[in-house]
Amino acid sequence: MKRARHYFRESDAPVKRSANVVVSQEIIELKRLEKRIGRVHLQQRIGIEADYATQVFGRGRTFFHIENWYSIHTLIRLVLRCTGLYGRGLRNAANLQIRHNEVVIPHLPDKFDGFTVLHLSDLHLDMNAAYPAALIERLAQVDYDICVITGDFRAKTYGPYEAAITALAQVRRHLHQPVYAILGNHDSIRMVSGIEALGIHLLINESVMLERNGTFIHLAGIDDPHYFQVDNFDKAAQHIPSDATAILLSHSPEPYRLAAHAGFDLMLSGHTHGGQICLPGGIALMTNAACPRPFCKGAWRYHAMQGYTSVGSGSSVVGVRFNCLPEITLHHLRTPPGQ
Repeated sequence: MKRARHYFRESDAPVKRSANVVVSQEIIELKRLEKRIGRVHLQQRIGIEADYATQVFGRGRTFFHIENWYSIHTLIRLVLRCTGLYGRGLRNAANLQIRHNEVVIPHLPDKFDGFTVLHLSDLHLDMNAAYPAALIERLAQVDYDICVITGDFRAKTYGPYEAAITALAQVRRHLHQPVYAILGNHDSIRMVSGIEALGIHLLINESVMLERNGTFIHLAGIDDPHYFQVDNFDKAAQHIPSDATAILLSHSPEPYRLAAHAGFDLMLSGHTHGGQICLPGGIALMTNAACPRPFCKGAWRYHAMQGYTSVGSGSSVVGVRFNCLPEITLHHLRTPPGQ
C-alpha cells in the first residue's frame, strides 16, 4: 500500500476503509500501467498533473498556457457575445472539413502504396454537445485503413474526465479497427484504462508494427512533449529497425528535430489548433507551440522527415473558430512514381 501513496492524495483515493483496506480498481489499473511504462514515468506524469495542472505561466515548452487561464475564457466569450460573433464562431467550430494529404515515402513497401491513415486530433469532446455528432457525421463519409488520434480528448486540463470518455465511446462506435492514439496535455494518465477499454490502443512511448500482405511498417507514439514533457524517443523507437518505414504520433510538433534525427519518415501532430481564432487568411493570433509557425498547421518537412499538424477536430479554451475550420485528415501513403 505504500506505493499507492505516490499516486494519490488522501482526497483522491477512492478506497473503502475496513479491517482490510480494499484497493480501488483505479489503483489496480495504475499498478498495471506502472509495469508497462515504468515506475519513474508514471510517478512523473501523476506528480506533474497534481502539482502543475492549472499553472498559467512557466512549465512545459512555452511560458504561457492560455488553456489553464480559466478566468480569461469567460472574458473571451463575453467579448464575442457583445460583438455578435459568438454564434458564428460556434457554427464554425462544428463545421468539420475533410482534408487529404498525399505522403510520398521513398522506401515505403509496395504493399502499402495507397495505405490511408485517418488522423483525428484535439477532440475536446466534452467541450460542446454538438462535437460528437458533427464528428460522427463526417466519419460516415470516409474510408481508411487505420485511425490515429493525436491527443487531447477532454476540454479542461484537470478534474473529471468521465464526460470525455462517455463522448469518446459514442464516437468509437463509428471508427473502424484498428485505432491508435496518444495522450495530450489536456489528458490525465488516469484516462488510459477508460480509453483502452473502448478498443483504442494508446501508445505511451511505445510502437507497434502494421502489417499488410506480409510486409510491415512501424507506428510509434510518444507521451505529451508540450506540457508534461515526458516524451521518450529511446523507448518509443527501441523496436524499430533503422531502415524501416516509421510514423510517429506526437501531440505537438515541437519535438520535430528529435523526431527527424531519430529516423522517422512521417510525424503526425496536433495541439496548435492552427490558431483556432485567426485573422483573415488563416493568420494565427497564437499557436501555443515552441516551433516555427510553418510547422503549426498542415503539411511541412524537416530534412528527410515529412510532417503534418492537424488544426484539430474540436476546439479548446472557447468553443469557437474563426478563419480556421476544424478538420479530419486522410493521409494517403504513396511509393515514389516508378518504384
